[in-house]
Amino acid sequence: MHSVDFFDTRIIEGTTTSIVLDNGKIEQISVNFTKGAAVRALKGGSWGFTSADGDFDIEKAIRAASELAVSMDDKSPKEKVKMQEIASPVVSNAPKVKKNPLDISLEEKVSNLKEFGKYAKKEGISSSSAVYSESSYKVMYTDSTGVEGEYDVVRTGFAISAVASRDGMYQAGRESRFGVTGYEIFDKYNAAELAEEAANSALQLLDAKPAKGGSMPVILDPELAGVFAHEAVGHASEADLVLEGSSVLENRIGESIASPLVTIIDDPTMHEYGYFPFDDEGSQTEKTTLIDNGVLKSYLHSRETAAKLGGTPGHCRAQGHSRPIVRMSNTYIDNGNSKLEEMLEEIGNGMYLIGSRGGQVNTGEGVFQFNAEKGYLIEDGKLTTLIRDVSLSGKILEILNNVKMVGNDLKMNSGRCGKGGQLVPVTDGSPHLMISEAMVGGA
Repeated sequence: MHSVDFFDTRIIEGTTTSIVLDNGKIEQISVNFTKGAAVRALKGGSWGFTSADGDFDIEKAIRAASELAVSMDDKSPKEKVKMQEIASPVVSNAPKVKKNPLDISLEEKVSNLKEFGKYAKKEGISSSSAVYSESSYKVMYTDSTGVEGEYDVVRTGFAISAVASRDGMYQAGRESRFGVTGYEIFDKYNAAELAEEAANSALQLLDAKPAKGGSMPVILDPELAGVFAHEAVGHASEADLVLEGSSVLENRIGESIASPLVTIIDDPTMHEYGYFPFDDEGSQTEKTTLIDNGVLKSYLHSRETAAKLGGTPGHCRAQGHSRPIVRMSNTYIDNGNSKLEEMLEEIGNGMYLIGSRGGQVNTGEGVFQFNAEKGYLIEDGKLTTLIRDVSLSGKILEILNNVKMVGNDLKMNSGRCGKGGQLVPVTDGSPHLMISEAMVGGA
């Protein structure tokens, strides 16, 4: 019936809810119930892919994907693709939800959001926004080799933003918390305090000094160092980019590429926002050490890249019913032994960079540029002048080798990662890092 080498199916059903307040007023409330399927079929070196929403005939979808694969293989045959063989995944130690968000009324969620959103409206704040989101999904996977598995996952979180303005200058502060958790996230985190912190950060930046660029020693806070681990190292470790020749880490497995103080891990099994017990190809997930004491140990793999390069699959993910591609999960730099106070004493003069406002990385050329939320000058080992509009840039391998001290205060931050037009939930993190030389500039 299916004249292909391989096929697999993912059926996803669940609900999502999002609430957006703009200056305390409801801007958007959406509740969506979704059910759909994604089907891949492989013939030779050609993939056929179909997706369907609502009520669907899965056998019909498999036939459609198979016909596409066969047709493409006939018209334009490619090098045969091999898939790493795997066993059916076992789901254990799944996160437990204490307060199912589906049991909380929409009215209560809006009221809660309005209540803590008020704390961001301080004198000098010109606008604020508060966002709540939740999702509850069941994922079911099968493939033509007999692999099958299913799991449920609930994700909940909130974000608060505040914008301060004065004499035509605008500065923003933002705080957010997301996780694989239920409504108890509001018991774990004080949303009102975080809203005040977002407002205070925006107000303080109005009086901050613009950054003076140059090469200097820096200390990165856990959030910015975590972004470096994700954007600069994590993406460069994705095996599909390695195979495309778009990674500075190509052909470097086993090489010392970083300070021996640096160990970087990606772990989908952690109960953080990027959690998944098996990936969207049915592969059991496990902790993967990318860099171990400075030595590159592994890339992140799909079943296809693992069969081609050698490695362990388990990092192939998709947004909803999209086609799965190699992705990160919970990526972090492991703890060292140093304290922030020791770093300040050691560095003497330099810059302390805090938070992240995004940036860009070219994994092929191995260069990056990230914008920090703010910074402080470090003078004689002490934090002095607050700095705004500051960025960090450089070459990935140089920065990895310039790490001189690693803190013992690992902290994780959640967000969404974009690749191939798809967004997936992830977490990144790090302890404080001291880097002997990096390029600091205006954002």
